[in-house]
Amino acid sequence: MGMFLSNNRDYNPKKSIMKVLYIFLGLFVLTMGYFMYFLIFRSNEVINSTYNKRHDVLAERVIRGMIISADQEILAHTIIDEQDREIRRYPFEDLFAHVVGKMQKGMSGLEETENIRLMTSNRNSFENLYNEMVGQKNPGNNIYITMDTKLQQVAYDALGDHRGAVVVMEPGTGKILTMVSKPSFDPNEIDVLWPEIMEDVEEESPLMNRATQGLYPPGSTFKLLTALAFMRDNPDYITYEYDCNGSVEYENMKIHCYKGKAHGEVDLIKSFAKSCNTSFATIGKDLSTDSLYSLSETFLFNQYLPIRMANSPSSFVLKTGSYSVKEAMQTAIGQGRTLVTPIHNVMIAAAVANGGVMMKPYVVDRIVSADGYTVKEYEPEVYANPMTKEEAEYLGEMMQSVVTVGTADELKDGKVTVAGKTGSADQAGKPAHAWFIGYAPADKPQIAFSILVESVGTGGDYAVPIARQIIDAYFN
Repeated sequence: MGMFLSNNRDYNPKKSIMKVLYIFLGLFVLTMGYFMYFLIFRSNEVINSTYNKRHDVLAERVIRGMIISADQEILAHTIIDEQDREIRRYPFEDLFAHVVGKMQKGMSGLEETENIRLMTSNRNSFENLYNEMVGQKNPGNNIYITMDTKLQQVAYDALGDHRGAVVVMEPGTGKILTMVSKPSFDPNEIDVLWPEIMEDVEEESPLMNRATQGLYPPGSTFKLLTALAFMRDNPDYITYEYDCNGSVEYENMKIHCYKGKAHGEVDLIKSFAKSCNTSFATIGKDLSTDSLYSLSETFLFNQYLPIRMANSPSSFVLKTGSYSVKEAMQTAIGQGRTLVTPIHNVMIAAAVANGGVMMKPYVVDRIVSADGYTVKEYEPEVYANPMTKEEAEYLGEMMQSVVTVGTADELKDGKVTVAGKTGSADQAGKPAHAWFIGYAPADKPQIAFSILVESVGTGGDYAVPIARQIIDAYFN
């Protein structure tokens, strides 16, 4: 007995209880951490999942709400046919197909991301209760978006029969004003069109939203980031000088300026305005290790963008040991393996316009019940600060020079001043993709834009005229 008592002299019941409490506290913290993670990052995904049985319950009680444009036009609504079937209708047919989306053959666009909100009724609870008692469905909430039908039509018509994309947004708020992708499709006729779409003989991919999912070489629009990387590596960048004779050679690789034109003595601004490939290729050759890679990460390459729409991460792959000097030179002028989406390019241009501040893009303006009650209103949100105000001002000066004395001088005599950067992304055996990104007015930006026209030629010849039509329509 004495030995038993002596072996238990160190036993302290309070310590044991505290250990158990700490274990439960740790489990509680982990549980709450996962709960918060779920609410912030996973709740919308789970709520909108087609496997969520709540959708079936709501479908029996609620008529799907409408999607409405900023100028009060109905973009999607539900009608009841003669057989009492609920049919989704899209009055603007293919004009908003990629943004608004479809219901048949798999949900897409806002029909998918806002599904649970469209299927929820926040109307007067007494009216809802009465309808349920008499066996009538309640009207769902309506989604008002930031896009205007008139500007959307201008951009759609300006793109014409070309494949490509146009995105226009407010640089100070992140509001998407226009998003066009071509080829498009009519969601009203999706059942009829489906066999043709699936066969896709012409490889047009009409279901893909090229604005957010199309990945393209950035061409000379990437010189914006090359210039910024050079500025950060060289505090005396204002004194930069280069003598362009129309081409530059390195280890049997030759890079030419457009049509072999020699630009002569150029500084950084003139190099940018004239889109001097040899100057920027030389800059790329001499940039410090991983300068462009770290900068690209800051500007959201290799990650999904902060927008509630399906999007493809832009790609930048050059890291130490994974590339040659020749590839660095190609990458600096927007060729090589770099890929970017049109919406990503407009975010970069908008950040310059907004003094270095990158806003989170958004399409949904507010959610309103059927009786006019605002359920939720979305506000502008800062997402990142990838550059300083001083850097943005200098890049803006460079972009203005593109219009005043450079490759987009077609816009220099317009009523509204414009800042931008053209780009021509070369393809093997095909005409180049044409780019133009920028903003207007140059001194007090109200819109930023990104225009991509597939396989046509130079940005100055094909993308800049589209920008002119959009700018004229918006400011007139």
